Amino acid sequence: MSVDDQHDTRFGDTPDVDAVVVGAGFSGLYMLHRLRELGLSVRVYEKADGVGGTWYWNRYPGARCDSESHIYCYSFDEGLLEEWEWTERYPEQPEILEYLQFAADHLDLRRDIEFETEVTAATFDDESGTWTVETADGQQVTTRFFISAVGCLSKPFLPDFDGLDEFEGEWYHTSRWPEGGVDFADKRVGVIGTGSTGIQTIPEVAERAGHLTVFQRTPNYAVPARNRPLEEDEYEEIRANYDDIWDRARNSRLGMPFDSEANSARRLSEEEIHEILDKRWQQGGFRFLHAFEPGHILSNEETNAIISEFIRSKIREKVDDPETAAKLVPTDHPYASKRPPMDYNDYYGTYNRDDVRLVDVEAAPITEFTADGIRTADGHYDLDIVVFATGFDAMTGAILAMDIEGRDGLSLEEKWSAGPRTYLGLGTHGFPNLFTITGPQSPSVLTNMPMSIEQHVEWITDCIEFMDREGYDLIEPTEEAEDQWVSQTNMLADQMLFSEADSWYRGENVPDKPSVFTPFPGGLEMYRGICETVAEKGYDGFELRGAADAATVEK
Repeated sequence: MSVDDQHDTRFGDTPDVDAVVVGAGFSGLYMLHRLRELGLSVRVYEKADGVGGTWYWNRYPGARCDSESHIYCYSFDEGLLEEWEWTERYPEQPEILEYLQFAADHLDLRRDIEFETEVTAATFDDESGTWTVETADGQQVTTRFFISAVGCLSKPFLPDFDGLDEFEGEWYHTSRWPEGGVDFADKRVGVIGTGSTGIQTIPEVAERAGHLTVFQRTPNYAVPARNRPLEEDEYEEIRANYDDIWDRARNSRLGMPFDSEANSARRLSEEEIHEILDKRWQQGGFRFLHAFEPGHILSNEETNAIISEFIRSKIREKVDDPETAAKLVPTDHPYASKRPPMDYNDYYGTYNRDDVRLVDVEAAPITEFTADGIRTADGHYDLDIVVFATGFDAMTGAILAMDIEGRDGLSLEEKWSAGPRTYLGLGTHGFPNLFTITGPQSPSVLTNMPMSIEQHVEWITDCIEFMDREGYDLIEPTEEAEDQWVSQTNMLADQMLFSEADSWYRGENVPDKPSVFTPFPGGLEMYRGICETVAEKGYDGFELRGAADAATVEK
């Protein structure tokens, strides 16, 4: 007897499938694989015409991962680890997309994915205990479990600039880049935004364009990535040590297997701190953030101030013009209180070029687009092409783009009107059998994402297996557990330096979005332990209900 046969008649109605998963990136592919292993019927809906998720859409020049390639992959399948070999320390978008295509084929996943199909709505029916999922092409399907795998950085954010419709040139958003690319040759190009995406794409555009104007609102601390090809013997060593690598990554704050030089800098002299920082600066990437225990860097103002000034001095060394350097030096937030970007291709050196100009739009904001360019408070800039590197409506934008309605007609948009409210980032009160992979108030974007994704997918799989074994049909966080989790997330964030930055972590890049810290800041190791304890206690903090007797059990 299959798992779904055990539950077909409990509410009297048989759903079309056991689970609907939205999204076919890292999260959705692994979720499909694990649910299949339980014997469940699964349908995955994917808006794009292929797998990849964010790595399908973000094809802009310079797009790369900021986690090292040997840990930016699935850990659960020995075949994938043996058969796939990354070419660089930090893989480019085409290689990551190729990897996910390879994984989908290796695991034979495509047969349960409907591509070019956008989910527009999902409604929970109290009487039948099922979800009805609707798509843009008019499909309707009923399901026991509705699982969001839409990703944290999926819905592009485009600022509402006056006059954009009047601009006669070309414009593109980095996360909706044309598959065939963009020809910048001999063109006057403007790039708006200097976050992680802008820092990746600006050097690439500068090399191709006739002239580049960068419109910067907030400078960032970009640490050199030190990207390079991976040698064959190096990769063999990685493979030989993967068990230890994954164990260390899973049991770390950031989902990365990197050691720190010291847990704290409190007892070190400034000279000793600088020696450590110089060493880690040469190593590059997130190894720099591990110079000391990352939690210490993110919470100790004195240590962070030394590190922040260290990076500022490096920026000044790289940029020839003192006035330009001053614009590029961040002073309004501590290091890593925003997503810490990587410099893959001499970002700061790009501003030494004669054909690159930096415009400070914090001092002189953009007032409008014109037919032939952009006007700011202090001048006009003639442009042929504009690139919006303006990021995302992060953490909540993609899931709220679907019209999700839970018990008693409550919409998720209404429930989250003052900011997301979840329990563990996995579910939300009032929405039974809705799971959110790397949802708000889980570690997600503060970690190496595949580690957080695997932890969530495995927890959800174990939970569903428990429900079927024990005869439960519905699971839903209690309101009390949700309130406590939201408070705990906010309390931890307030104790750290995240509170000193206006960032997309808090939704502050999107006008009128509630200012709430959305990821869980306690780290993956702490979070994993909490989730394991919840499961060990019979899913403490969740209501579990079996329809046969309509009994509700509060854990």
